[in-house]
Amino acid sequence: MGRSIVLALQTLGVVFGDVGTSPLYTFDIMFNKYPNTSKEDVLGALSLVIYTLILIPLLKYTLIVLWGNDDGEGGIFALYSLICRNAKASLLPNQLPSDTRISSFQLKVPSVELERSLRIKERLETSSMLKKLLLMLVLFGTSMVIADGVVTPAMSVMSAVNGLKVGISSVNEGEVVMISVAFLIVLFSLQRFGTSKVGLAVGPALFIWFCCLSGIGIYNIMKYGTEVLRAFNPIYIYYYFERNPTQAWMSLGGCLLCATGSEAMFADLCYFSVRSVQLTFVCLVLPCLLLGYLGQAAFLMENLTENEQVFFLSIPSQVFWPVVFIATLAALIASRTMTTAIFSIIKQATALGCFPRLKIIHTSRKFMGQIYIPVMNWFLLVSCLAFVTTFGSINEIGNAYGIAELGVMMMTTILVTIIMLLIWQVNIIVVLCFLTLFLGLELFFFSSVLGSVADGSWVLLVFAAVLYLVMYIWNYGTKLKYETEVKQKLSMDLMMDLGCNLGTVRAPGIGLLYNELVRGVPAIFGHFLTTMPAIHSMIIFVCIKWVPVPVVPQNERFLFRRVCPKNYHMFRCIASMGTKMYARRTPKHLNSF
Repeated sequence: MGRSIVLALQTLGVVFGDVGTSPLYTFDIMFNKYPNTSKEDVLGALSLVIYTLILIPLLKYTLIVLWGNDDGEGGIFALYSLICRNAKASLLPNQLPSDTRISSFQLKVPSVELERSLRIKERLETSSMLKKLLLMLVLFGTSMVIADGVVTPAMSVMSAVNGLKVGISSVNEGEVVMISVAFLIVLFSLQRFGTSKVGLAVGPALFIWFCCLSGIGIYNIMKYGTEVLRAFNPIYIYYYFERNPTQAWMSLGGCLLCATGSEAMFADLCYFSVRSVQLTFVCLVLPCLLLGYLGQAAFLMENLTENEQVFFLSIPSQVFWPVVFIATLAALIASRTMTTAIFSIIKQATALGCFPRLKIIHTSRKFMGQIYIPVMNWFLLVSCLAFVTTFGSINEIGNAYGIAELGVMMMTTILVTIIMLLIWQVNIIVVLCFLTLFLGLELFFFSSVLGSVADGSWVLLVFAAVLYLVMYIWNYGTKLKYETEVKQKLSMDLMMDLGCNLGTVRAPGIGLLYNELVRGVPAIFGHFLTTMPAIHSMIIFVCIKWVPVPVVPQNERFLFRRVCPKNYHMFRCIASMGTKMYARRTPKHLNSF
């Protein structure tokens, strides 16, 4: 029980900060271009928010997508890894048939009884075009996740600091930007302390925030009336679009922001369990969010002219400053949500050869998935600061926010659909319902946010496109490098002609030569033979290769083979690593030599 409570607090602090602070800005962005003019508009907008929360974070992510994890790993690359393992769709060059004999490489499906699953599996395995298309979708989604990680801190922190303008009328937009910049620098500087320590520290703070959110909501409902409860009837969405179709359509981009953080909920799964995330969201996060939005709507129905800083204006004056403090703290916590998710995704992308290798620091001895990537942390900080100082308004940032979120959501929907067909073997009618409902809904939202591209959202699209090119070129270069090494490897006939002494002096000792080949003698070894006066009496070619599984069991991690006849004393050690693992500096299995 004690461990469950600790895990729940950490879950609050790491996973739900983003979605938990969305009430700070959702209604502001919804009524940005077309202010509400009637109570019916408020009810329609509230009904949109309620059912967006129910359909996307609750139904899609909490009840469906979370089960698409790869042995506890979440995120787009976890879905890709799961598909690659079951359909051999990976473009990793140095794969071996023996990889499939790893015990964690268990294929639950496809079943021979299900022809549909087998046909999909066969098409993915034999079509190089489908493999490339699948990789391109994953890289596009990943680039949007990283872009989301830039927008999230900017949006969360600026929306919280904007509360100062309500309490202190003399505060202007420029001062809000400078204060936000200072907060962001402090935030990213604290990231190095790790998820476990920071999550446990900020978990109680976010719990207080959710209590404040629900408490203010209940206060406003009791003060302004319970008429807002009618918004649970979805007919008000229809009335909203019938009465003001253009206004309702334009407000969809802002409405989507109530579901921000849904992808982070899945990507951050490596830090926690599926059950802990599900229970925390259903039992605490969702009820508090609904009460918060109901309270703001109740306030708006009696104050139709108020369309900015709705949350802060709805706070009772007696507790205004304490709530502003808690809201700012919660916004800082929310800014960490996508950052930790990005660390996890970058690690998976690196393992699958789709991102440059960066230094990864493991911040917990108990949980393998809790990591910190310094270079990525400071890159996100610089990008975020540039974003804040360039836009300087939550309305403009909110437009870009919607595009980033939807790009990730749509890619997740497509990948989960493939998993439903290939791995889960769900009835085709259920799969079509899932795809039609969620992809159709996300495309409907996307049609709304596309109208904001000219308002500045194009900057985020360019940023994501650059990241996509970096990942695609790196993946292409990785494959090209391996193919070149294969072509240039030394022939076994040459090794036989050199004899067991290899045409040089063999000095006592063990020489480790790292390379990427899983077969043959690398060309670099020929360079050593011609330039060095002597080589070690025992040579081990070490190949650290990644396989599309989260973890490879310790007793199956190393594969030893002879490269030449016994008297050559030459071996190959293939170290198989999962996407959730990291390579130690000195493998324990080599200490016995």
